[in-house]
Amino acid sequence: MGITRIIDRPGPDAKVQWRERGERRFLLTVDTEEEFDWSQPLKRTGHSLDTIPRLRKFQQFCEGHGVVPVYLIDYPIATSTLAGEILRDAVIAGRAEVGVQLHPWVSPPHEEEVTPRNSFAGNLPPKLERDKLLKLRDAIEQNFGAPPLIYRAGRYGVGPNTAGFLREAGIAIDTSVRSNFDYRAGQGPDFRGFPLEPWWVGAAGELMELPLTTLFSGPLRRFGPALYPWLGKLPHGTALAARLGLLERIPLTPEGTRIDEALRGIDLAIEADLPLLVFSFHSPSLSPGYTPYVRRDAELDDFYEWWRRAFEHLARRGVRPTTVREIMACVALA
Repeated sequence: MGITRIIDRPGPDAKVQWRERGERRFLLTVDTEEEFDWSQPLKRTGHSLDTIPRLRKFQQFCEGHGVVPVYLIDYPIATSTLAGEILRDAVIAGRAEVGVQLHPWVSPPHEEEVTPRNSFAGNLPPKLERDKLLKLRDAIEQNFGAPPLIYRAGRYGVGPNTAGFLREAGIAIDTSVRSNFDYRAGQGPDFRGFPLEPWWVGAAGELMELPLTTLFSGPLRRFGPALYPWLGKLPHGTALAARLGLLERIPLTPEGTRIDEALRGIDLAIEADLPLLVFSFHSPSLSPGYTPYVRRDAELDDFYEWWRRAFEHLARRGVRPTTVREIMACVALA
């Protein structure tokens, strides 16, 4: 039997089974990271940590809605005293959870050249990927008071060896797969046609893959996995298909997805009988001017309103918030 890898499409027998069938949940994940210029080449230095204080407000916002956010933390945040002071009590009390987000270019040991290819951790030499992961995991546990149980590769850059290293690190869930996206142009992985439901990487109970939720909308949506990449090769192909209402890709994130699109995506996920929806965004969007999605104060207001409306809609549709620990407790292994 060959080695089961995260970057391989799973077979039908790998699908996660749940103890309570029919109950729907959602998980809110935050790529918690330093600020840098997304339009420029990546660098080891030159980033800032100005948005860390904004984590306090977002945590309070989530607590007010009964949501436990999962902060996927990279090395500059993992070693920030202020980030620990803001989040540690919530993590220890179970009002927040922490996981690992590996940005190789800022995560020691710094042995590789900073290149687009090396920004995907799964492309690194195996020992270096492992060393970076374990060092980051230990830093998170020390600063936030709890071991991380979930992982996301920065830029979704898992590789052929990642699953084994996660098992070694005691990490129960990977959430690096962004289904229906293709990162091969930047020398990253291809997730086209990957399922939206969680699956086991290897034997049941070894490592769960929890893909980010991205739906196709429109009368051509059942052809989305095959048709959308083809439209992407045409000038304005995907934009035209969306404008005509024929086919639209909807990732569940406030970054680049309007709230009306997201609500439609939630409804489509329920229609598709998905048991678990995974939302995401980048923490620098909590302050204006650090990402393309929140540039002004008014857009930050819109950002919070996006989440308010999403939470309200999820509640109306009977989709309740969950946590990493609850997910692991709800799986059926036999």
